[in-house]
Amino acid sequence: MVFGCWTSVSRKSALPVFEELNGLLFYPVQYEGEELSPNVFYTGAAPNQQAIPAVEYLMSKDGGSAKRFVLLGTDYVYPRTTNKILRAFLKSKGVKETDIDEVYTPFGHSDYQTIVANIKKFAAGGKTAVISTINGDSNVPFYKELGNAGLKATDVPVVAFSVGEEELKGIDTKPLLGHLAAWNYFMSVKNPTNTEWVTKWKAYAKAQNLPNADKVVTNDPMEATYVGINMWAQAVTKAKTTDVDKVRAAMAGQTFKAPSGYALKMDEKNHHLHKPVMIGEVQANGQFSVVWQTKAPIRAQPWSPFIPGNDKKGDTPIKNGGKS
Repeated sequence: MVFGCWTSVSRKSALPVFEELNGLLFYPVQYEGEELSPNVFYTGAAPNQQAIPAVEYLMSKDGGSAKRFVLLGTDYVYPRTTNKILRAFLKSKGVKETDIDEVYTPFGHSDYQTIVANIKKFAAGGKTAVISTINGDSNVPFYKELGNAGLKATDVPVVAFSVGEEELKGIDTKPLLGHLAAWNYFMSVKNPTNTEWVTKWKAYAKAQNLPNADKVVTNDPMEATYVGINMWAQAVTKAKTTDVDKVRAAMAGQTFKAPSGYALKMDEKNHHLHKPVMIGEVQANGQFSVVWQTKAPIRAQPWSPFIPGNDKKGDTPIKNGGKS
């Protein structure tokens, strides 16, 4: 039983071992879909629970009515597959090929001067938004360069799928103000469950003398992990054993009141959580102000309907689910 892995590369690398030895992996990070294994429970967002709603928001009047899109990401599995789905989605909405620009940078990339200059030129052709799947430390120089180039959120909004409270901690948020992030949870949401959870986490960090204990934050992958652990415990209690096959069966339909304020459910068939979608705007204090959210949790679509052939793939997890 493992709660972990951070990138899709790490998950796909570990997947054959979980399938061979019949272990269970709870994967807590948003991902690109196109995978469905009986040995994985996906507690992070599928594309229709994060990426697609975010782009729909940017295309709406409230989101700025974007007509042109820059798909900017780190060069690995998650951004490339997500952008493949987003490109197909945008085309289905009538967006022309010439109104989509796709750019990738390696992990740790720090020189965004040329890329931002190109975004500025591209934006001259019409209302433009940037869909960012940049992962890790590269986000800092990217947003700084946006500021250096004078590109404000009101001019070219950026919606990020990998920038949360932890990434904003300890950095200058001025270049990011007004830009957006799409997640299924934000630390700033106000409800009793979240207040209790955040309070307990801060108390734990202080009691354990964790580094920068006075500045610890919660974020989306933490919530997804927390929900997964609690659902697994509930399934073990129901099955009265930690046997993988019996726990897997007992996971179907499990529910848990999450810090997001919603009662989340593990789908009876596809090993994904039903999750709400939230879009937040970066604030000066490193938190997010929620500007849009769904009224109820959304059922995940592991196989994107915008990829040809996916309509023939069912919801039943199969071995080698990562070799899509």
